Amino acid sequence: MKIYPRLYKVNLKQECPFWTDDSKCAMRYCHVQPCQDEDIPDGLKGDTLKNIHFNESPADKYKVKAQLHDCLRSVNDHNKELGYLNTTISSENYKDFKLWKQYDDAQDNFCVKESSPGEYVDLLLNPERYTGYKGPSAHRIWRTIYMENCFRPENSPHNFIRSSKINGMCLEKRVFYRVISGLHASINIHLCSKYLLSMKDSLEIIPSGQWGPNLQEFQARFAPERTGSEGPNWLRNLYFTYLLELRALAKAAPYLEREEYYTGNRVQDKDTRLAINDILNVVRSFPDHFNESVMFTGGAEAQLLKEQFRQHFRNISRIMDCVGCDKCKLWGKLQIQGLGTALKILFSGKFDRWEPTLHNFSRKQFFLERSEIVALINSLGRLSESIFELDKFRQMMR
Repeated sequence: MKIYPRLYKVNLKQECPFWTDDSKCAMRYCHVQPCQDEDIPDGLKGDTLKNIHFNESPADKYKVKAQLHDCLRSVNDHNKELGYLNTTISSENYKDFKLWKQYDDAQDNFCVKESSPGEYVDLLLNPERYTGYKGPSAHRIWRTIYMENCFRPENSPHNFIRSSKINGMCLEKRVFYRVISGLHASINIHLCSKYLLSMKDSLEIIPSGQWGPNLQEFQARFAPERTGSEGPNWLRNLYFTYLLELRALAKAAPYLEREEYYTGNRVQDKDTRLAINDILNVVRSFPDHFNESVMFTGGAEAQLLKEQFRQHFRNISRIMDCVGCDKCKLWGKLQIQGLGTALKILFSGKFDRWEPTLHNFSRKQFFLERSEIVALINSLGRLSESIFELDKFRQMMR
């Protein structure tokens, strides 16, 4: 994996905003190893990244001296009095502008931004797998997501919604439930396929610990006879979530093709751009992903539902701070942000106005933060991996 999508900046120390819970996972496998300063590329340190514009070609970056010379010559050619522009802004106004921008950005985001910067984590060194985190604390997370933040039909006492009742809900509410259910199914498949088969320091197999597929665990989570016949529906929702994220990637392709994926390493950055463009070409070769245009149509009532949809998902992003296992929290935050970024692309409206011949896009109008791009790429990768592992489990059951 290229260095750009491997490094994800996350705050794992943010307190749970909904309840006090000290039930932290004590297993060594719950630990997350953050990057050391020397492991972080120079281009990702400090404010360097803020000055890199996505619509600059690589060659344009090295024309700074020529551009500066042109600007100075232009200034000397102008009448100084007529050309004077008062650019001073009071500190009060500057703070107001920042607040307005934060408010405007928040209206498009499906995830709540973290209150502090956090640390870079190398995802390859902290893989998603079963850590031993389970019990009341883990169950409380999913129960809160399903029972308090998913749209639900009346008289539905279970965490999950039975498929027989889903059809009675409107399209938008069905979509919300299915993407959450699909993500949940994906995470469960990851845990079953990378299950802890032997403990570290065990005399049985490998001293460092061994992970691998656990067919019994997979059947316990998805077999029809163990799930009230709902397991196969949850697996269908996995494919549904995958198609939704594919559609988001295709919709944002004109933007992503112009990203620099800047880390400061010119060779690595070029390789990353080529790799991303290869992925985008594959995604566009399969156009029938998900049709978001049929959702939230119908005036003021539809817009109110859209805002409820967004607020429910934002709440789920905050619940990730309540996860008691740091490694589970890391991957939960990343995949929720990836899905939230996909929803932002599909439903914010800012990615609906592409002009294929336009080369200079406004960064104010179209903008994804680095963490959103990294989360979207890795979230789609996790869904792809789940589908691959699902096929392996099916072969094991034959």
